[in-house]
Amino acid sequence: MGDKNVGVACTPSPTARPSSDSIKSEICPVFGNDSRCGFSSGRVCSIRSLKNNQFAVPDSAINFHVACELDYTLHDPATFLFAIQCLETRGQQILRETLSIEPWIAAEEFSISGGLNRFSRLTTVAPGQLKIAYHAKVRSSSRVVSVSTLSTDTAATLMPEAIPLLLPSRYCQSDRLRQMANTLFGHCTTQHAIAAAVSDWIFENVAYVSGSSGENCSAIDTLEHRQGVCRDFAHLAIAFCRALNLPARYMTCYAYQLAPQDFHACFEVFIGGTWYLFDATRLAPLNGLIRIATGRDAADAAVCTSFGNPEFTRSLISCECREPDFIAVTRDHLAARNEAIFLPSA
Repeated sequence: MGDKNVGVACTPSPTARPSSDSIKSEICPVFGNDSRCGFSSGRVCSIRSLKNNQFAVPDSAINFHVACELDYTLHDPATFLFAIQCLETRGQQILRETLSIEPWIAAEEFSISGGLNRFSRLTTVAPGQLKIAYHAKVRSSSRVVSVSTLSTDTAATLMPEAIPLLLPSRYCQSDRLRQMANTLFGHCTTQHAIAAAVSDWIFENVAYVSGSSGENCSAIDTLEHRQGVCRDFAHLAIAFCRALNLPARYMTCYAYQLAPQDFHACFEVFIGGTWYLFDATRLAPLNGLIRIATGRDAADAAVCTSFGNPEFTRSLISCECREPDFIAVTRDHLAARNEAIFLPSA
């Protein structure tokens, strides 16, 4: 292929512009004064500093370092939509990040579905190898509250933004699970009790088997085969919750202490104006999850969607905690104290 050109996508910040003095005093640590980087044109590089971030995360937040490497072999032209970059929310702050593309290709960053995702679109033309690498230092905060303080929403009072998450979706056919959901969970008296019972039932009745499902596997398939991976556990939980009129959504994330390291998926339910977090796999601490994307199901929050025929050849995912005194918050921890956890996202 000749010389390889390694590039980093330095994307302008959508929120903050540094002063001219700060631009002069700071040089992009990746490109220096190269015109490909936002610093040279008065914008903020995607290698961010704390002072330029719009979200203030409390001092009690936990610092993580996340990374992923994805390799492809290209035979024909292809277009990729990657969702591997961390989100910035009220509870999650990006302190520093880089997105590397080899050979260098310009990447367009955008968000859809209310902004709870970050997509990078890039198009390749020539055959050869494509390497994507993302690294980020992230500060994340979770909140734990007593279940006794949770209020209840009904369809009559539910905020409009949550209504679509009551409805069936591509991988979560809640309309086909209503009878079974009522049989299994109809005795639950609160919305939180429904979500907790659903999560526990899936953990106890569906086997986690790596490589046991494909991209077309839905909640119905998982229920039939009684096995799957994190994606399938989340889809089945979402379908059961929606079947009982509880809004539920899918979340893709990096996960601390997940073994082996990989992208992870879990689900959130909407109770009293807040999205509470559940993970039916119980494979990672709930306060060790770093949000990447959120949507109706995996169709909205896939790590990579490709158009063409690229061959996926390698991945390397990691999530490390920078706090030596990290205390894991697990399902058992919450159940023992009658508590619920959420990751501030609005």
